[in-house]
Amino acid sequence: MKLFLFGIILTAFFSLNACKTTPVQQNVPKTDIKELVKNPETILVDVRIPEQYAEGTAKDAINIPLAEIQNKAESLKGKKVVVFCNKGIQADQAVEILRKNGVEMYDGSTLDNIKAIQNLK
Repeated sequence: MKLFLFGIILTAFFSLNACKTTPVQQNVPKTDIKELVKNPETILVDVRIPEQYAEGTAKDAINIPLAEIQNKAESLKGKKVVVFCNKGIQADQAVEILRKNGVEMYDGSTLDNIKAIQNLK
């Protein structure tokens, strides 16, 4: 009976360890977001809807709503892109879409964050 329990425990141990995954190292560039936002060659992309964009956005930002980001990804290839929105949720989704499409992008998180960086001296 003890040998049977030992076998079950041993099997469970190996089964659970077999399910562990190793973290995948993604090719996420380590860059200072402040430098990127202030760089005139960086494209700032506001992924909010056009109505929100019209109410105000960051200086020199373009509007590509999240719903259209997949279709516009090709035009952003070869450029440094910083995406942002109101709370960072849509920006996170845009980052994933652009990453899958081979765009060099960075998560600027929120509009307030981008504006704060632009106002730094």
